[in-house]
This record gives sequence, C-alpha cells and structure tokens, in this order.
Amino acid sequence: MNATTSSRLARQTAEKLIGSRAALQRTPALLGFDGFVDHIYHAVDTRKSATEYTRIKTLKSFGARVSGAAGKSTNLEVVIQQTKLGGNGPIMAFAMSSLGVPVTYCGMTGYPKVHPIFADFAKRSNVLGVTEPAVTDAIEFDDGKLMIGKHATVGEVTYENIRKRVGETTWRKMWEAARFVGIVNWTMLPHMTAIWKKIQTDMAPKSENQKKVIFFDLADPEKRSDEDLLAAIKVIGKFQTQHDVILGLNEKEGLQVGKVLALKTVGKGDKMLADLSSKIRAKLEVGTCVIHPVQFAVAADAQGNAIVPGPFTANPKISTGAGDHFNAGFCIGRLLGCDLAQSLQLGVATSGFYVRQAISPSREQLVRFLQTL
Repeated sequence: MNATTSSRLARQTAEKLIGSRAALQRTPALLGFDGFVDHIYHAVDTRKSATEYTRIKTLKSFGARVSGAAGKSTNLEVVIQQTKLGGNGPIMAFAMSSLGVPVTYCGMTGYPKVHPIFADFAKRSNVLGVTEPAVTDAIEFDDGKLMIGKHATVGEVTYENIRKRVGETTWRKMWEAARFVGIVNWTMLPHMTAIWKKIQTDMAPKSENQKKVIFFDLADPEKRSDEDLLAAIKVIGKFQTQHDVILGLNEKEGLQVGKVLALKTVGKGDKMLADLSSKIRAKLEVGTCVIHPVQFAVAADAQGNAIVPGPFTANPKISTGAGDHFNAGFCIGRLLGCDLAQSLQLGVATSGFYVRQAISPSREQLVRFLQTL
C-alpha cells in the first residue's frame, strides 16, 4: 500500500498533465446514457428580509426540521442557486471535454432536438439525444445534499431506442472509434444491465486494438435490491474479458458493493477502504477499482493500491457533480498512463477545483491548481 505525500505528488502530476494536450486529443471518448436538468437550492432557516436569509447549513439540521413536523405540518422555503446540466454522464463528459478530450455523448439530452440546458455542451462535444432529460432538485448542505428526482423519461433509455434514435450506423461507428467509454448511473436507468449485456454481444471487439478502457459508475444503488446489484456488478466483471474495466464508487457505494459480495475488510478509515478496493477488484476480476470519499481517495489495480488525500474544503461553492469530476480526472490519468497515485491526484484535484470554483477546469487551470497544492 502506498500513501503519497500530497504536495510532491501534485507537482509530479502537474508535470504529466503539462505535456498531455496532443495525447488527450488522440483519445476519443464515448459516454452515456443519462441526462438531467439540475436545479440547485439552499434551504432557508430564517428569513431576515425579502433579500436576506440564513440557510440551513447541515443535512442533519434539515432532517431534524422535517422530523419535528411529524404529526403537524411545516413550511420549508428553498432558494434556487443555479440551474445547470446534470446527470452523472453529462457532468463527467463535460469535465473531460474541458480538459481536452474529444467527447461524444449519447443519452437523455433531448430528443429529437437538444434540450437548451445542453446547448453549450453541444457546442464543444458531439451530443446525440435518445430522450428528453429528467429533472433533479438538489438541496445542498455543508455535510451533503438531498437530491429529489423526477424521472419520467428514464424508462425510454433502452438498447433498442439508442440504436433507433441515434441510428444503427452512427451508434456502431462512434462505439468503434472510442478509446474510452464511460457508462454511468446504473441505479436510475432500469434497463442498464440489459444494455450492458447487449453491448457485450453486439459490440464485442474483433481484435486487440479494438479494446477500450471502460468506466462504470453505479450512482448510489441504495434503492435497488441486493439481487439486482449483484447481477449488475457480475455483468461489469464480464467486460474485463473484452476491455480494461474501471469500477468507480463513492464510499457508500463501495460499502454496499462489499456487502453484496460478502467481503470482509481489515483496518479503519482510508486503509479499510483501500483494502476494500483491492478485494472488490479481485472478486470481480476487473482491472481497477477506485473509491472516493469526500476527504481522500483510494484505488487498486493488479500492481497494488494507493491512497491520496484530497484538497478538502469545508465551504464548497457547489457539491453536486463533485464525484463526476473526480471520475473524469481519474480516468484521464489512467488514459495518460499515470500510475494509481497520480491518477487519484488528478481525480481529487479536478473535483477540488470544481467545488471551489463551480466550473469545470481547463487543462491549464488544473495544472496551475495542482502546482499550488
């Protein structure tokens, strides 16, 4: 196990990124298949005037406010902070395109026309719609966020609709051209496991040079049954026979996957999660497993595992999408041939920049940020 000093590692990682422009441009990416309109809110604690209020700072306090209304009623005010494109796939894809990767995005971005919230994204990437986006209302707190979803269109995301609405020729061409594929948000897309199975049979590589790096993110599978989750991660494992698989998990997801796989871990904190990442990787026989809590990140591959602390801030401008930015940075590190620690550093730095600035960093901005750590 290797826990690397943050400042030294950050400088080394910045050096890797400085000369990466041409390499990134030669790494076309295909991501899908979700897509949301995100409304970001603060919850009002006390209102001082028509323009001034104090917010409920913690999810714990918000929960107490709601619980205290049981048997009575309560009035809760939220104030919108931002409306933006959302969904694990679009946010990750936008972050990768900001760092210089040519991106094709296929999913819930509007059909037959691109939804206006994705218009800027469509100017920098090839955006192919399958259905209209869903909607998420995210109430943000200092210790987490409450995400309320309106998911009427997720059931339209099927393999048949992808091929029909994108076009069979276009779908096959963009799949074969991609060196990196990101397939995310299994939890909210009920047909995702079936889509994975069809991809394994219909899009199997015909030669070694058609193998890709494929990234999977489950997106908080708490509301799905253990049986569904176990079946899904077994399908993910089967992709390793055709491609190089990265399984990305946050802390909660990692613990849930460990539970359904009946894994026992040793140690506490970051060492426990590093051990868990190694055991998940070995059990599923995938190339890499990465777990990213808020304050650090861990990953394991065939060579071992690594732990990297993050540039944590107690006062983020935004938290919705932080994990997707981590995933973008980590995957770019792997595509550039970085080792585990450097890839983790790219992940936590991309996320750290985003939560401080509320924008996706460019490659130059991320280099400068790494140099300050």
